[in-house]
Amino acid sequence: MRRLAVLLASLSCCLALATCAEAPHLHAASAAAGATEDPRLVVEFPEEMRTHTLANMRDHLRTLEQIDSALARGDYDAAAALAEERLGMTSLDAHGAAHLAQFMPLGMQQIGEQMHRAASRFAIAAQNAAVSNDPKPALAALSEVMRQCVACHATYRLK
Repeated sequence: MRRLAVLLASLSCCLALATCAEAPHLHAASAAAGATEDPRLVVEFPEEMRTHTLANMRDHLRTLEQIDSALARGDYDAAAALAEERLGMTSLDAHGAAHLAQFMPLGMQQIGEQMHRAASRFAIAAQNAAVSNDPKPALAALSEVMRQCVACHATYRLK
């Protein structure tokens, strides 16, 4: 069971990275076809907010890596705590979400909210995995968190 959890966690991470790695290829292909170089919607933030938002996103990515590592070790409680404290609904104040939202288009706000809610749902699924020793529901929930990240990055870019 533990080998399966490690395999599934690694696969999940690889799929997320592969999806992110596809973006430059897709942009290059659309540019070669005569389309604009980067079709994502530009979101303009004041420089201080842009820098803060990019730092938040790097922290989100670092947290996803730490969650993946905790899952690989079978430490579901640690994965749950990381998710809730750094990605979940309880993390919104720490990230200054209320101040940032005013600069985001509605769709970006909605994706962000869905990501934070999905992280909180993952935290619960990871806690359940600590009891059931079945990581599959937790991995599926983590995939939903990453799906929101991919959707936002595929649709928007900061300027």
